[in-house]
Amino acid sequence: MNIITNAMTVDVEDYFHVSAFESVITQKDWPNLPLRVEKNTYRLLELFEQHGVKGTFFTLGWVAERCPDLIKAIVDQGHELASHGYKHQRATNMTREEFEADVRLSKNILEDASGTEVIGYRAPSFSINESNTWVFEVLSELGFKYSSSTYPINHDLYGVPDWPRFAYQREEGILEIPVPTLRKNNVNTGIGGGGYFRLLPYWISKKRINKYLREETQPYSFYFHPWEIDPEQPRVAGASLKSRLRHYINLSGMENKLIKLLKDHHWSTMQDVYLNPKK
Repeated sequence: MNIITNAMTVDVEDYFHVSAFESVITQKDWPNLPLRVEKNTYRLLELFEQHGVKGTFFTLGWVAERCPDLIKAIVDQGHELASHGYKHQRATNMTREEFEADVRLSKNILEDASGTEVIGYRAPSFSINESNTWVFEVLSELGFKYSSSTYPINHDLYGVPDWPRFAYQREEGILEIPVPTLRKNNVNTGIGGGGYFRLLPYWISKKRINKYLREETQPYSFYFHPWEIDPEQPRVAGASLKSRLRHYINLSGMENKLIKLLKDHHWSTMQDVYLNPKK
């Protein structure tokens, strides 16, 4: 039986960058808040090394500016470095010119810090939809080869439920790799990671992932953030109850769940799984 190689991805941002807190934390606040992303990402590198896993790190340019040694470590340990934009602003909230400037800056910072070419991009909060498909044109113009910026589900913050569920080549020249979903009764349910993974018992997540692999015979990709293994992170005051629940639920159990996930499947980078698959 062929073992499917799946893609492990990390969105490298800190707890104060998340869209859920943007109403109470502004970009002017960021420099004055405790930076925890560096320590948490080094911990992830340790876990990946222990379990022989390579992954793709979609990294904010803002983080790379402040943690250049971390960027070097990611690449030196054989992982793929990709862009998450510069300042974690949703693509749906930017003009074409603003988006181009943000992503160009992030690409330049990441490439300068790592000495490697950056060809992958993920929009903050999966913020590509029918209103801004020009994003793909900009990415192609900047030299990107692929994006993983769409989630074909119904969600109050994002989602394109009618868009393709599997990797596909767009006319702009970008390979779009959607976050994985299960489909039942013509409705898509997210199984790609994030809050869904922290909320559910691990055995349920494992069952759902295996169902996807069995029924779809497509590679699976998983995403999460360094702050999700950090139960000691500062609590943000003033955010809505929904935002706090989404962000803080089951942080204490995430690392153990992640270790099980690393053991139970075969993982590699987005580039290796989708652009350079082994025959």
